[in-house]
Amino acid sequence: MTTAEERPAPVEDSWAALYQGAARDTYRRTLLELARTDERIHCVDSDMGGFEDGFAAELPGQYVNVGIAEANLFGLSAGLAAAGLIPFANTMSAFATTRAAEQLKLDVAGSSLPVRIVATHGGLSAGHYGPSHHALQDLAILRTMPQLTVLVPADAGETALAVRAAAYHPGPVFIRLGRNPTPQVHPEPYAFTIGEAVRLVDGDDVALLATGPLPVHYALTAARLLAERGISARVLNMHTIKPLDRAAVLAAAQETAGLVTVEDHLVVGGLGGAVSELVTSEHPCRVRRVGIEDRYLDSVGDERDLLEDGGVTVDRIVTEALTLLGAARSDSPDQRRK
Repeated sequence: MTTAEERPAPVEDSWAALYQGAARDTYRRTLLELARTDERIHCVDSDMGGFEDGFAAELPGQYVNVGIAEANLFGLSAGLAAAGLIPFANTMSAFATTRAAEQLKLDVAGSSLPVRIVATHGGLSAGHYGPSHHALQDLAILRTMPQLTVLVPADAGETALAVRAAAYHPGPVFIRLGRNPTPQVHPEPYAFTIGEAVRLVDGDDVALLATGPLPVHYALTAARLLAERGISARVLNMHTIKPLDRAAVLAAAQETAGLVTVEDHLVVGGLGGAVSELVTSEHPCRVRRVGIEDRYLDSVGDERDLLEDGGVTVDRIVTEALTLLGAARSDSPDQRRK
């Protein structure tokens, strides 16, 4: 597990200024930088917008737009990968995991081809488009895909690190991004490693395990509020959903009173499900899951408003942590961490 303190010296003074705003903008810039130095890297577009003036204009021979046809997007990308190229397939997360699930399963994951799928509009970041664009089942679907690595960066800077790490990672990779500008979690670069969670805050009373930009931001805010109550909350940025950082999760389970997971996904099948499955078999402990309630959100609105409507808020995280601690403290001291 990487810790926030184990950061190398900044590679550039402007890191904090450069990596602000929307992760998808950083991704486009990073992809073009990589493709300039490696002609095997191809941008396979599904009429997403944002690539024509940049990538396509500069590297037309490494760009193809299949239109709004996600199944073709994955099929073509799989073919490019089989031919020795490094395709980055671009679409929205809701469409990548439902509309083109068969091609994702068979052509990409099932064939273990090095396709890098970068899906924006994750979670409720496209809430203004309505339920058709909500991506609340995507992580559950992705976790079942064989041989697929799943990354969820917490901010724009971590997106740049994740894209660079994914470019030459063995096998297929899915990177889930949001749509909107989000708070900066990492003001400096660090040694990003696929499969290794980042400890943002130390703590031994309770652990908050979060994935995604706003969930991680909410977890950090909740930790500060808990600290005002004298409660030490560990915060882990779970930027890799698959493979899960077993060591970090199990250490949190063993060293605290329990775990609170936080995500912009249904409480079924996402990070909370992955963590629960792991601790159930390896080190049973209390787990409270903060995610979208198991219901259909048919609302149209702002991302934060929809998260609140679905049950993902800072107050909810604090409440779940206090509930967990209360239950743990009702046990005898000898039973607390067993």
